[in-house]
Amino acid sequence: MTPDPLQRNNVHVLGNPNAGRDLVFVHGFGTDQSVWLQVAAPFLPHYRVVLLDNVGAGGALIQAGDQHRYLNLTGYARDLVEVCQALSVKNAVLVGHSVGAMVCALAALRDPSIASRLVMIGASPRYVNDDGYHGGFSADDVNGIYSALMSGYEQWAESYAAAAMDNPERPELARWFAANLKAVPAQQALTVLCAIFQSDHRQDVARLRVPTLIVQSSVDAAVPRQVADYLHQHITASRLAVIPARGHLPHVSAPAEVAEALRDFLGA
Repeated sequence: MTPDPLQRNNVHVLGNPNAGRDLVFVHGFGTDQSVWLQVAAPFLPHYRVVLLDNVGAGGALIQAGDQHRYLNLTGYARDLVEVCQALSVKNAVLVGHSVGAMVCALAALRDPSIASRLVMIGASPRYVNDDGYHGGFSADDVNGIYSALMSGYEQWAESYAAAAMDNPERPELARWFAANLKAVPAQQALTVLCAIFQSDHRQDVARLRVPTLIVQSSVDAAVPRQVADYLHQHITASRLAVIPARGHLPHVSAPAEVAEALRDFLGA
């Protein structure tokens, strides 16, 4: 039996139910919907805000995690479309971080009625280098990540969290991210990472026609600036905002800067 999308994805609706405008937030790898609370806070009086957990994260239904559905990003995109349809979301602003950004893009292509704008934070259509394309990771890099994860998951989580957060003067941020990663079973984390590293959505992003904001940290070890430039060059009607933040999770390390970029994009 197909689960209720709102239960499957642990959906919470905040903000102004009568606003007539929707903001939908989709988290990235290793986090859950709670990661958005500081960024979303300024918009609560003026938007209906939809938060959800991707399957395999947070409070999403464990039994919904059919591995075959989530071997690539299309399963997560289908989930997002189903959540939006269940809430009668139309012409929303879809905000995604990292892999969540690409999930938003694929969902908007799958059902154009749900999205009027996209906001992509630390996004990448392809993480692995290719001829003429610098995604930031070589094939050897990826194999090394898989090996390290499987040989010692907790140690890998701590190392990755520190590198991804990249705020050494604020070690509490890396500790927080590491704790979130460790809460995900190692096999589940590996499944998600495989879906991420095997993805190549360069042709898909070129099909996007909705106004899109690309938010990029000034320094991001996971997604280099070249990737943000690639997205900006290949997405029609896109805007690139490089914000004064370090690391792959600027909505955690610099939520005010992310919220300001979003506010400027929305004219709110």
